[in-house]
Amino acid sequence: MMAASKPVEPQSGSSLPRWQLALLIGTPIVLGVGAVYLWNRNKTKDSPGKRNGERTTPEGSASPVQGQDGAANRANRELEDMSPLDRAQGAKNKGNKYFKAGKYEQAIHCYTEAIGLCPRENQTDLSTFYQNRAAAYEQQMMWTEVVQDCTQAVEMNPRYIKALFRRAKALERLDNKKECLEDVTAVCILEAFQNQQSMLLADKVLKLLGKEKAKDKYKNRDPLMPSPQFIKSYFSSFTDDVISQPLQKGEKKDEDKDNEGEAAEVTESSGYLKAKQYMEEENYDKIISECTKEVESGGRYIAEALLLRATFYLLIGNATGAQPDLDRVINMEDANIKLRANALIKRGSMYMQQQQPMMSTQDFNMAAEIDTRNADVYHHRGQLKILLDQVEEAVVDFDECILLRPDSALAQAQKCFALYRQAYTGNSQSQVQTAMDGFEEVIRRFPKCAEGYALYAQALTDQQQFGKADQMYNKCIDLEPDNATTYVHKG
Repeated sequence: MMAASKPVEPQSGSSLPRWQLALLIGTPIVLGVGAVYLWNRNKTKDSPGKRNGERTTPEGSASPVQGQDGAANRANRELEDMSPLDRAQGAKNKGNKYFKAGKYEQAIHCYTEAIGLCPRENQTDLSTFYQNRAAAYEQQMMWTEVVQDCTQAVEMNPRYIKALFRRAKALERLDNKKECLEDVTAVCILEAFQNQQSMLLADKVLKLLGKEKAKDKYKNRDPLMPSPQFIKSYFSSFTDDVISQPLQKGEKKDEDKDNEGEAAEVTESSGYLKAKQYMEEENYDKIISECTKEVESGGRYIAEALLLRATFYLLIGNATGAQPDLDRVINMEDANIKLRANALIKRGSMYMQQQQPMMSTQDFNMAAEIDTRNADVYHHRGQLKILLDQVEEAVVDFDECILLRPDSALAQAQKCFALYRQAYTGNSQSQVQTAMDGFEEVIRRFPKCAEGYALYAQALTDQQQFGKADQMYNKCIDLEPDNATTYVHKG
């Protein structure tokens, strides 16, 4: 372009000025040249587009229009001389400039041009152009187009991490969790589990899929009483649960009251007291029917029977049967506060399983209001907040539970896990190490707490300490073989 704006010298082969040429060639020739010049000048005075008598270009130079045409022709010739791949790369580079300037429509146009120009055999370059266009589509939240372009890129380059991860994010937006998990898992493997961003997405999607699967299974499964070990573990997560306590002095018949420290054999007609006896005998299948007898007969333990029956409905997966009983207990103004708070905790947990976090939170908050010194409220609300990724608030709840119940192994273990998640998501290696040391302290103080080993194993797996993680899982399974996977799911 610069060459086009320079004056064009006469094609004489000499660089001498005209006055020197006149001396060399002679005056007659110069006069002749002058006459030709004047004749040409007069001829062009009346040409269209020229002003009267005004010269529009320097003497001896080409006109601007002619120069520009020449430059355009040269550019076209240069473009024709370029290979298709070079032309495609040029279009891509132009698209990159538009992308950086936030002009995504123009960028998409350039990347599309690059895709059209690129020879099909240049698979690596072509996959890059598709991936770049997907990035521009991503900025415009055109998720279907992102998936389509990333798919093209991955078909040409199966180990293309950028395209795989971008497709995973778009699939998440499209609520296609299964395929999203497949892509992000491939990314984690290709990156040797070194990229925290992809690992966090995998963790998030895995939890969401787990919740969906659990909800479907919970809703569709046939009522089935879990194992005695599972039931005992479930009740051990409550420290202020009246219905899980052994028969007390006031619950026994007169002739049994001499043995106050022992569980008594119940012979009276109270369905609730019979249900409690069956609990101590681990004869769980008869509990719901005995509680029903207590409720229908209008006995003195209606609130307790309703809560116990609701609890076993929950254990067999019958939330529809459990909710009316829990509602009745919660609305009994004259019932024991501990019973009402326990019913709120269990209904809140049920709502969380049904993916109704707002209603779940309301129940936990109400339980904390009516029974401020109930450690179970803070323990179970802390678990809810971990699931909601409200990790800092979860730590506060676990601290409150530990303050009320310093010997609560479950709260200690879950607090460590909450601190670990907080450090891991914050990418603080020093805090991660502090949390790992906390797990060591928990399993030292509470060597029979299966959840401590399970949660520690999960953290060790995140840190790729697979050998030690296996040891922790095995200890968890040795302690409570029925509950190991349940503990990990709760984490």
